Amino acid sequence: MVKIGVILGSVRSKLGDSIFSYLKSQFPNESNVVFDWIKIDDYPLEAYHHDETPLSETITDLKPNEQRWLNQLSSDDGYVFLTPEYDHAIPGALKNALDYVGGEVKRKPVQIISYSYYSDGGMLAAESFVEILQMLQMIVLPTPVLLWNASDTFTPDGQLIADAANRDHFEQRLKEAFHEISFYTKLLADHPFK
Repeated sequence: MVKIGVILGSVRSKLGDSIFSYLKSQFPNESNVVFDWIKIDDYPLEAYHHDETPLSETITDLKPNEQRWLNQLSSDDGYVFLTPEYDHAIPGALKNALDYVGGEVKRKPVQIISYSYYSDGGMLAAESFVEILQMLQMIVLPTPVLLWNASDTFTPDGQLIADAANRDHFEQRLKEAFHEISFYTKLLADHPFK
């Protein structure tokens, strides 16, 4: 059995909560895949201030919530990051949370889902996110899911609007993305890189 962390990478987004709720309702645990539903807002992290560089040194004097964040990431075998686009990039809170990360995510697969109120679907956030995840030595799946005009497609309580223009496309792409991350997470868990 593998565990996949589905991480909402925003601390302020009502739209993100709606999409997160939709994903949670559509992708229950399977016999060989368990999904951890994680909000970075549940891990209030100060701006990264430690002297250590997590990719090369263990961080000393972690606060309990910082350690809890790293333990959560370490316990998962793969990840789905759900991120909005803020100023053509990922949110500062998400970037800061990743600044704490070292080997916890190394060589683990990750799928990006980005969303936007506008027609670009968070494309620039997804694009900028790839380099960050690669720097953390994660295995980034090649096709991010872009949810454009997402506020016109999801209800506040996490449902797809029945007559939304993007409904069928979003539903299909999200199914494909969860199938892909499940497949690659299981594959890499069964055949770890050595």
